[in-house]
Amino acid sequence: MSKIRNRFYKFLFIALFSPAVVVGQSNVIDEVIAVIGDEPVLKSDIEFQYQQALMEGVEFAGDMRCHILEQMMIQNLLLEQAKIDSIEVSENQVLMTVDRQINNFINRAGSREKLEEWLNKSILQIKEEQRELVRNQMLTQQMRQEITKDVDVTPLEIRRFFRETPEDSLPKMPAQYEYQKIAITPEISQEEIERVKARLRDFQRQVREGRDFATLAVLYSEDPNSAARGGEIGLTPRASLVPEFAQVAFNLRDKNKVSKIVETEFGFHIMQLIERQGDRVNVRHILLKPKPSREAIEKAREMADSLVSLIRKDSISFEEAALRYSSDKDSRANGGYVINPRTQSTKFELQEIQPDIARKLEKMQQGEISAPFMMKDQRLGVDQFTIVKLTKKTPPHTANMVDDYQTIKRMLENKKREETFRDWIRKKQRETYITIKDEWKDCRFEFDEWVK
Repeated sequence: MSKIRNRFYKFLFIALFSPAVVVGQSNVIDEVIAVIGDEPVLKSDIEFQYQQALMEGVEFAGDMRCHILEQMMIQNLLLEQAKIDSIEVSENQVLMTVDRQINNFINRAGSREKLEEWLNKSILQIKEEQRELVRNQMLTQQMRQEITKDVDVTPLEIRRFFRETPEDSLPKMPAQYEYQKIAITPEISQEEIERVKARLRDFQRQVREGRDFATLAVLYSEDPNSAARGGEIGLTPRASLVPEFAQVAFNLRDKNKVSKIVETEFGFHIMQLIERQGDRVNVRHILLKPKPSREAIEKAREMADSLVSLIRKDSISFEEAALRYSSDKDSRANGGYVINPRTQSTKFELQEIQPDIARKLEKMQQGEISAPFMMKDQRLGVDQFTIVKLTKKTPPHTANMVDDYQTIKRMLENKKREETFRDWIRKKQRETYITIKDEWKDCRFEFDEWVK
């Protein structure tokens, strides 16, 4: 019954939050469509995923319900193997993912109370119902990685794969940019810091006198990610918080008290405890960011102008200037080279670059250094004078071994992983008890050994 209740919950959630989906009027009595090992596939599972696919505009040439059934049978094979191999997932990771989902649900509903009212369940009940779903997703992902973990390719195989792949099957690579960056952040005066601290001390006083912390956060916090939620960050593990913030958050004990003022790279905070579960904590916080004076901004501009002049005269290299003067901690140690977080390489497609920088790079020649320009740091949310150098621009082209070796390597690795995984599925089909209801046996499955 618990599984059927979970399926009902999923239908209910789509109906509430996805108005584009129209759930059928007729009552469907749940039934077992297939059994894989000792794991059933329920009709409600298939219908839920079918409705979700419609909601997301997924197009499928064949019978989508048959495709969904096959994907769920593959998932059950993976879950069965995960049990045999004692594969486990981090409970913290499960809870973190559930927390993110619940926070998203709350944002869409408008408040925790509204979500609980709509679903007629407490937040704790909603979280429990999501944990099994998230855990199974993570188990199947980890099991698939385990199956293909030993896949490797050699340089000889990569060269052979490239030679044997028809040119029209190789990916068309867009223009790629490699660039360096120096960021100069205007200094903050001690007077401005004291002004911000005084304002936070006034908020502490107001809360002690009975004012609602969450209301103050909505009105005054400068954290765009949490202000609208009354400053609430959601249950977050210690490792995901900056150390200074985490130290204070995890030392809070009284939910009615406000923390001391804490300084981080983002600014100055005060916080209030909501709940703590082991190595995760949920607090409300108010963030205020000190603002530089006009004089400090002008001084930073002059420094950036001077650096550009020195670099262009070869009085100092871009790399040395970045190391000595840049406030961008992610790139300064690399001589200003910016690393693509998606590929861990220095190559970016234009749409992967922050728009302010992309607009500059698009008009620059290789080796050119920009004039300083003001832009907001995406992570810290502070204004900086930025200097960029277009180190290399690779024009659009068909993937080749010189410019795109890593791309071709990933293509071959993915191909071998897919082949390894498909071989594993066929082997498991032969070894596993499988039964499918007669009316579903006519489905045109991708793998032909489901029906025995």
